[in-house]
Amino acid sequence: MIVAERKPLDEIKEMVKGFKKVLNVGCGGCTSICLSGGQKEVGLLNEELKNALAQGNAPFQIDGFTIERQCNADFYSDLDEIIKPYQAILSMACGAGVQFLADRHPSKPVFPALNTIFVGVDRDLGWFEENCRSCRECVLGETAGICPVTRCAKSLFNGPCGGTSRDGKCEVSKDTPCAWYEIYKRLHEQNRLDNILKVKPAREWRNQTRGTLIQEAFKSRYAK
Repeated sequence: MIVAERKPLDEIKEMVKGFKKVLNVGCGGCTSICLSGGQKEVGLLNEELKNALAQGNAPFQIDGFTIERQCNADFYSDLDEIIKPYQAILSMACGAGVQFLADRHPSKPVFPALNTIFVGVDRDLGWFEENCRSCRECVLGETAGICPVTRCAKSLFNGPCGGTSRDGKCEVSKDTPCAWYEIYKRLHEQNRLDNILKVKPAREWRNQTRGTLIQEAFKSRYAK
């Protein structure tokens, strides 16, 4: 799940300043689940903006509308009509949703109301934990389901550094478990310690450029 948090109100106010009619678009996907961009959060932000901007002399109208997914064109049919009379759009989706919305309506200024933080899991109500950085070279099968990129302070692919303490903590913080110590323990329990000896080549930092993925079953559909 993609996890995001709302930008400071002053930053959002600055973005929509000068527009008289704004539509705030929520997302029923990840940002709704992590309690930052669903229908409820759209309503709360709109009320805050109305109260904050009503103090000025310029007229200001902000309305809300939430679709199931901002990153999927299948859910845009109603929004495409609703959006027409508005001068600017706020998006309460992740960065991918913001860009998809902006590409679909290039004549409208689209502003992000959220900061996209990480890909993670929800541990409890309102508590989220980063588990993945979308590095495109997933090694979880070899590291017993523990990510060395996210959970190691140095993102080491080939075993622990010299800073691992005897009690299994990271040298960066005594409260942080050493990822490779945890990997070792779990591989030992699974009788798969041979994986520790596998040396991985230098990583390709392909995530410095924009990525595209077409699942194998659909490649013939999009072949030129």
